[in-house]
Amino acid sequence: MALKKFRPLTPVQRFRTIATFEEITRSRPEPSLVERISRTGGRDNKGHTSAWLRGGGHRKLYRLVDFKRDKRGIPAKVAHIEYDPNRTSRIALLHYVDGEKRYIVAPQLLKVGDTVMAGPDADVKPGNAMELGIVPLGTFVYNVELIPGKGGQMARSAGTYCQVMAREGDYAQLRLPSGEMRKVPTKSYCTIGQVGNEDHQNEVIGKAGKSRWMGRRPSVRGVAMNPVDHPMGGGEGKSSGGRHPCSPWGLLTKGKKTRKSKLSDKLIVRRRSK
Repeated sequence: MALKKFRPLTPVQRFRTIATFEEITRSRPEPSLVERISRTGGRDNKGHTSAWLRGGGHRKLYRLVDFKRDKRGIPAKVAHIEYDPNRTSRIALLHYVDGEKRYIVAPQLLKVGDTVMAGPDADVKPGNAMELGIVPLGTFVYNVELIPGKGGQMARSAGTYCQVMAREGDYAQLRLPSGEMRKVPTKSYCTIGQVGNEDHQNEVIGKAGKSRWMGRRPSVRGVAMNPVDHPMGGGEGKSSGGRHPCSPWGLLTKGKKTRKSKLSDKLIVRRRSK
């Protein structure tokens, strides 16, 4: 994948870059694998704003992606590589030999016409899925399950991957995209390879309008407001806040731990902070 740059005819276009979409083979999704999603605009069931800075955005359909890869031992042919507006990665449409169609997250090097399969008999090649217990050490995997049978939860966004570092007993040690080392059950399924569209991180939005296309509304700093609107507002001239950063309701926003104690903490071998 490559990025497209624009001639700087306007200040907006000087730094803006977009994907070339050269790997996309079909523009419209499979009708049987989409469903409508209702947009809330960040409002709860009472109409109050519960998630700020949301609203607008282009209309889109949700693609039903197979994260479980539970169709085992049946080969499938890659029919199309498609764009998904709901995620940063590309998705691949699979046609199974029994006639069923499914979407999966498309890895690098996967092309139209390739054959993929899930199960213990699958080869170690991009797009195939198998248990972590039989994946060779050092292999790059993505769409990794945290709980066997629940479906892939780790390494699903563009360009990400986990690396199988070691195995001991019922657990395999993975190095996550963040650098964290974590134990994952060897019965958990994963997909071989690295998620495609790796140049997504190099894209430059370039203009505020694109943020509106994606459903993101403008944000205003608290120090730029009046005292009646925010505790950090007001002051003569420009102010740096004068107090600890807080929300519009006075709740402290920095320094407080937000992650509660979880049972999965015992499976972390090395945290990313270290």
